[in-house]
Amino acid sequence: MTEGEAGNRVPDADDGDAEADRGTTAAAAGPLPTDIDIEAVQEALISWYEADHRDYPWRRTEDPYEILVSEVMSQQTQLDRVREAWGAFTDRWPTVQDLAATDRSEVVGFWTTHSLGYNNRAKYLHEAANQVVDDYGGEFPDTPDELSELMGVGPYTANAVASFAFNNGNAVVDTNVKRVCYRAFDVKDSDSAFEGAAQRLMPDGESRIWNNAIMELGGVACGKTPRCDEAGCPWREWCHAYQTGDFTAPDVPTQPSFEGSRRQFRGRIVRVLSTHDEMSLDILGHRIRVDYTPDGDYGREWLRELLSDLADDGLVEVEGSGDETVTRLG
Repeated sequence: MTEGEAGNRVPDADDGDAEADRGTTAAAAGPLPTDIDIEAVQEALISWYEADHRDYPWRRTEDPYEILVSEVMSQQTQLDRVREAWGAFTDRWPTVQDLAATDRSEVVGFWTTHSLGYNNRAKYLHEAANQVVDDYGGEFPDTPDELSELMGVGPYTANAVASFAFNNGNAVVDTNVKRVCYRAFDVKDSDSAFEGAAQRLMPDGESRIWNNAIMELGGVACGKTPRCDEAGCPWREWCHAYQTGDFTAPDVPTQPSFEGSRRQFRGRIVRVLSTHDEMSLDILGHRIRVDYTPDGDYGREWLRELLSDLADDGLVEVEGSGDETVTRLG
């Protein structure tokens, strides 16, 4: 699972409504120094990971459904918050069949209550569950290409599920992996270089443990502030940054501010409607914004635009017009 500076997954691009293509397929050989012993590098990292690593519940399962839930939840969400939400989610809907059979509004309501980010992810996860049940007889496909056919599952998540559930993936390339390769082996700051290096480093047929291990390295030892000696980084003897003291890292796209954003108010709308059968336009406006005035800058026109976006995503329903407008979860 991709873990960022503060323990959350950090996409490489996009605003999060649909997963960006993060380039998980790589060339067979990568731009690594010619004098490093690849086998020794591999053994050192795997031994370090097996000796001690953070214990997340999704690391103790090979169930593709549970792993998919953890991957979708962890997109830009703190992993400590994901741990609690993941447990509650899988208790409530233990199997992909259980999730497919429930009403989508319940899944969206859960997502909002647990502050798991974009509500579209809940919608896509629910639709993916229905695809698995309807199109695959309840059995998950086991290759990255097939998994990418599921709704909302981009190349990164498909590869992660293939790796962690089926040991059948490519090298994962996320923000952490890029930072590790850039510092340790002086890999050029380009997607193709990172992809090639990551694929070259991964032992054949070991995507499950390798991808967990290299992302653990990036999350524990090689974060924004490196902890090389404290975390016992297993790559210190080969690491260019450790030898030179230059711990710069590749540029990472920043996320737009959440406070006051349309995304924030979209989330508030879903959260309010999740506790009501339906609500009139103006009552909803006053519930989500203290300075709401029907004819003001943040009034009915502004609110209708937000509702229109949510309706296009299938998350809410809007009926009527003018003073008779009512809204409910889709």
